[in-house]
Amino acid sequence: MDYFAIATILIVLSALFGYLNVRFLKLPDAIGLMLITILFTLAIFAWSYIDDTLLVKEREFIKQIDFQTVLLDIMLSFLLFAGALHTNFQQLKIQRGPIIIFSTLGTLASTFLTGGLVYIVLQTISFHVDFIYCLLFGALISPTDPIAVLGIMKKVGAPKKLETKIVGESLFNDGVGVVIFLTIYQIAKGTAEFSILGISELFLVEVVGGIILGLFIGWLTYRLLKSIDDYDIEVIITLAAVMGGTLIAQKFHLSAPLAMVTAGLIVGNDTIRENSMSKITEQYVDKFWELIDILLNTMLFVMIGMEILVLTFKSTYVIAGFIMIPLLLMARYLSLLLPIKLYAKKLDFVPKTNLIMTWGGLRGGISIALALSLTEIMHRDLFLVITYIIVVFSILVQGLTVGPMIKKFTKNTDEI
Repeated sequence: MDYFAIATILIVLSALFGYLNVRFLKLPDAIGLMLITILFTLAIFAWSYIDDTLLVKEREFIKQIDFQTVLLDIMLSFLLFAGALHTNFQQLKIQRGPIIIFSTLGTLASTFLTGGLVYIVLQTISFHVDFIYCLLFGALISPTDPIAVLGIMKKVGAPKKLETKIVGESLFNDGVGVVIFLTIYQIAKGTAEFSILGISELFLVEVVGGIILGLFIGWLTYRLLKSIDDYDIEVIITLAAVMGGTLIAQKFHLSAPLAMVTAGLIVGNDTIRENSMSKITEQYVDKFWELIDILLNTMLFVMIGMEILVLTFKSTYVIAGFIMIPLLLMARYLSLLLPIKLYAKKLDFVPKTNLIMTWGGLRGGISIALALSLTEIMHRDLFLVITYIIVVFSILVQGLTVGPMIKKFTKNTDEI
């Protein structure tokens, strides 16, 4: 099956499931699309006891999609740029301190806490997995998914200062989390020696290099947009910035996610918008990237739902997955404690910020994509099942309940 046929099938299914969600379920896109896709897949499983033709065809289709490459190397840059473009820059600037700590030290702390907990759990149920592989799992599951978080936060109606913390953290900890994962991955494969200096250098090149590249791309895009007034070409310039920037980042081993987040924040800054875009250009740029965001999101969550077909389910894998759900939530809660305590007096946090951010830190396609990149010696099948269970619980259960939780704890909070 060629790429056009694969893309066509995904878009047709996305349109159908999206219609069903909007027409009947009326859930946030991420939740509704995943739920419908999982139900669709389970229905195919059930029908396979009568005739397995459709099941065989769908499995063949899913196996032809390189989920890791499609998400991490192609879709992620577009989604992060679109998300950053519509993020409130002024609020992000006010909340920059905790967001930076949440997305760096918080992600690192969560990686080690989760890695230690999963090591203990697996040893307890007689899975003898090396600690380095458990740490690798901690790295892939710790970052919250900006794609899932952004879609749900739009419909929650949270106070701006809380929404900015959750969305800002998810935008940046995604790029940081991928860098942490790749660093540990190289150590686990034996392609990188474990030294504080070497690891720090690798980390800084990816993270700082990605941010610097993003600043340059954002500045260049701004200068080009300011020098002309033609909304068609200006939309194409923003598209070129994402595609060209991603290609450069991949070529020089920099963090493309961080580069695109940084560029998106610059181009989306209200001050820069006023100086570089006419009103009609601003409308076209916003609508174009909203459409890209919705299209790729629908395709992504359809693919996540269908990934159930390629998993190797064993009872012990499933048990380990359900045990890890509360432990992962505990690790996230603990990793957020210090940053919140540090900024509690300086910034006016809404009540129960730690609890809300713990429950609102959704996992999504990025974790699954990273889990798919594991090798067999890294216990790929085990960690893939655990990851999938956590992601489904995160989006369906946490995603459905985070809204009521925010409303409950912030009902007497002034919007800031």
